[in-house]
Amino acid sequence: MIIGIMGAMREEIEPILELVDEIDGEIDYAGNKYYKAKYNGMELVIAYSKIGKVNSALTASTMIEKFGVNVMLFSGVAGAINENLKIGDLIIATKLCQHDLDIVAFGHPYGYVPESKIFIDTDERLNNIAKDVAKKLNLKLIDGIIATGDQFIADAKRKEWIKATFNADAIEMEGASVGFVCDALGVPFFILRAISDSADMDAGFDFDKFLEGSAKNSAEFLIKMLEEIQ
Repeated sequence: MIIGIMGAMREEIEPILELVDEIDGEIDYAGNKYYKAKYNGMELVIAYSKIGKVNSALTASTMIEKFGVNVMLFSGVAGAINENLKIGDLIIATKLCQHDLDIVAFGHPYGYVPESKIFIDTDERLNNIAKDVAKKLNLKLIDGIIATGDQFIADAKRKEWIKATFNADAIEMEGASVGFVCDALGVPFFILRAISDSADMDAGFDFDKFLEGSAKNSAEFLIKMLEEIQ
């Protein structure tokens, strides 16, 4: 088994690289860096994709097709749509969709293209492992629908539209594209997000500081998941 671990930004994978047992190599390919590593005897491939659906789809495809990854774990940050989600909460995706995919002019619903589907389901076994880890760590873990798009959504009306249209709980910019790649190639996948902004967020919120702390917490969570997967 080769497990892939992805983030969108460099800051999201650096704490993971610090926690693995050894790094076997750093490979430059298709404009990105891929780290081959080991943890508890397991083979890992770790990479950050850069932000957005195209970058994350390219990275996920490369990890699977070039490096032989057959389980994919992704962690990062997301914005809340569900008013019950607060800054710092952890959410795992039960399913994902693309909120910016729009060919409704041809009679199709938002998020759909022919010969595809609106929602992609994440792996139930990996989600259950995450829930067990959360219990052991005494962490609150929420599951729900995450919507992906190549836009940073700051407009309240647009957030409400995404929530109403897809029944989404959170929004981000990579999850669904990773999910569609993994589903097409038969690779079980898992998406973990820490909420970085919400309706009641403090105006003095420091995103960089939050990202640093969130990345460390997510890295520790994923390492615990690796132990359970093993």
